[in-house]
Amino acid sequence: MTGAEETAISVQVTDAADHALRRAARLIREVPDFPEPGVLFRDISPLLADGTGLGAVVSALGRGVEFDVVAGVEARGFLVGAAVAQAFGTGVIGLRKPGKLPVVADRVDYRLEYGRATLELPADTLCAGQRVLIVDDVLATGGTLGAACRLVRQAGADVAAAAVVLELTALEGRDKIMGETVRALLQA
Repeated sequence: MTGAEETAISVQVTDAADHALRRAARLIREVPDFPEPGVLFRDISPLLADGTGLGAVVSALGRGVEFDVVAGVEARGFLVGAAVAQAFGTGVIGLRKPGKLPVVADRVDYRLEYGRATLELPADTLCAGQRVLIVDDVLATGGTLGAACRLVRQAGADVAAAAVVLELTALEGRDKIMGETVRALLQA
């Protein structure tokens, strides 16, 4: 995004942090035709690089949710999830792609818009009854976030909420995550 461009990203939160979240939304870069022609990719890298924007997002993602631990979805969900966990005094667990963990507690296969994927939970990280805040960067078609919720429930833990920085509402991913509280700070 160049300085003169406006994004089509709106802010859902309307509280004292509203100004900071509007600023954070302007930091999200839109990249046309990535990863393939016809796709408009929302890149949160500039937001992650901005201390004020990142701080606003981290505070808003965890606010109002009671949770014991954060589960960050690979890969940008790791970054945001770790920051949320630190800010709220909890630990963080990485939900990983296959082949990245030495000991796997469980795995979930799921469908993506362009194929299939798998998420894995590291062994000895979640306990039955723990309240888990699942954090990811973008909610698009709902496959990845839905798989993360299933993985947490399979471990006997409870999904306190699934929280994302940005929701692409036209893709209706929220509809595929039935029975869970889904929070999106920004919508496009």
